[in-house]
Amino acid sequence: MIVITGKQLKAAIIHAAILITNKRRSVDELNVYPVPDGDTGTNMSMTISAAKRELELLSDDVTVSEVADVAASSMLRGARGNSGVITSILFRGFSKGLAGLKTAENADFANALELGVAGAYKAVMKPTEGTILTVSRMAANKAQELAKTEMDVLDFWQGVLDEANDVLKQTTEMLPALKKANVVDAGGQGFCLILSGMLDSFRGMDVPQEEGEQKTAAAVDPQVDFNSAVAQYDEEINFTYCTEYIVEKHSEDVDAAKLRAYLETIGDCVVVVEDDEIIKVHVHTDNPGMAITKALEFGSFINDPKPKIENMRIQHEGKVKEAKIVRQQDAVPVEPTKEYGFVAVAAGGGLERTFLDLGVDQIVKGGQTMNPSTDDILRAIHATPAKTVFVLPNNKNIIMAAEQAINLANRNVCVLQTRTIPQGIAAMLAFDETAEFNDIRMQMTKAFEGVSTGSITFAARDSELDGHPIRKDEVLALDNGKLSFTEKDINKAAYKLTRKMVKSDTSYVTLIYGADVTEEQSQQLKDMLTAKLSSRVEITMIHGGQPIYYYLISIE
Repeated sequence: MIVITGKQLKAAIIHAAILITNKRRSVDELNVYPVPDGDTGTNMSMTISAAKRELELLSDDVTVSEVADVAASSMLRGARGNSGVITSILFRGFSKGLAGLKTAENADFANALELGVAGAYKAVMKPTEGTILTVSRMAANKAQELAKTEMDVLDFWQGVLDEANDVLKQTTEMLPALKKANVVDAGGQGFCLILSGMLDSFRGMDVPQEEGEQKTAAAVDPQVDFNSAVAQYDEEINFTYCTEYIVEKHSEDVDAAKLRAYLETIGDCVVVVEDDEIIKVHVHTDNPGMAITKALEFGSFINDPKPKIENMRIQHEGKVKEAKIVRQQDAVPVEPTKEYGFVAVAAGGGLERTFLDLGVDQIVKGGQTMNPSTDDILRAIHATPAKTVFVLPNNKNIIMAAEQAINLANRNVCVLQTRTIPQGIAAMLAFDETAEFNDIRMQMTKAFEGVSTGSITFAARDSELDGHPIRKDEVLALDNGKLSFTEKDINKAAYKLTRKMVKSDTSYVTLIYGADVTEEQSQQLKDMLTAKLSSRVEITMIHGGQPIYYYLISIE
């Protein structure tokens, strides 16, 4: 039976990372809700790309166990959003299932998939079928079934992928929202892309080119374009010596194309640019002397800069060591100097200042459409000089990533499941530094759970909800995350939503205006609400400067 080696598994995960990164936008667009938060593809691609970066540093003689460990560890730290965390947990199953193995057979992968799925279901408080969980579970079940046969490893992976794709199509019927929009689940689609990328790699298909990569090096100006042309070859080390030089032409009719043709016979990554007087050369070769000798047929070397020959393999090893040292230094935690500390996730200068004024030690920049990774949150925890660190995610899609940091930190971490910015602010206002840990946690939880959050944002795409058509860029009013109504005017929407959310027992309304709202607009809204509610409700206006949301409305 054909087995998968560590080198093949490494290449497969790298291939999968590039594939889902290239297709991340199409996965993002599967989001059926019009609110601008369709970042499933982006989060999954960024999560697996964290593994790609680490795997590229490994040699080709690694075992499947070592590859799986590196992939799982880096994805755990790089996990972003709920979909990214689930992806990282699925690969943590690979780490467990392939532990101690040099190569892997079908049964090993089937076991790894099953362990990953079990971990993913355990991590989600209320698993929803019709999502990536269902797709991965059914794929794992199929893997167990196929592993009992004597089929080839490529046929095995094809069978698993076919099952995943079949179940993915069924997700449209499993969730009403997906059925109404006639789309499949975004997370499930991302998982299928990862499996597809791995299978393509096992089949020996070429690695897809990453989006945005420079495809050609049509350098013309030797002083400007040469470095850009050379830069695309930095990571390709097929030959040992990077050789660069400039020669002054013997005459204007010197044909630099002949020099290029020769250099391509003794190396690769050849860049030759010229003007009327000089020829500038970059080549990777095992014979730098031959590259220099040949140049003398076309001209003479100039003194400044002098020809340069560097051993790239030694350079690469040095960069790898340097990168590891930097990561280790960044990970060194500060010593605790107090009992309690706080980390909050927020985006917008005003909100960041607000949380700092309330006693937060570290701000992790992020929020809607900008989910920070587990490692981002972990670094903030380690930079907080406290024995116990409370983390305020302030977004439902960041909670899981924050919780993954608990077991990675070297101190006690408590993630308060704040789902909105107003909830995070309410939690901080309830902090009593003289209380015991359990009392603090209970008081802060009670405070944020008593907050209702309204938000005014825009439709990121044309959609339909409950039979009501929604047009791109239309103003949306959300009541605790659920669409309440649409409007054309921002302030009118905020006024109507606040009036709707205020109850007879409401005492406080806080309006947080974002980056796309002027101070004059916010004051007009406050005046409108004050005229209607001031006799019984205290109204406060805060400049949050947040993106995405025109207004965040806190009702207490």
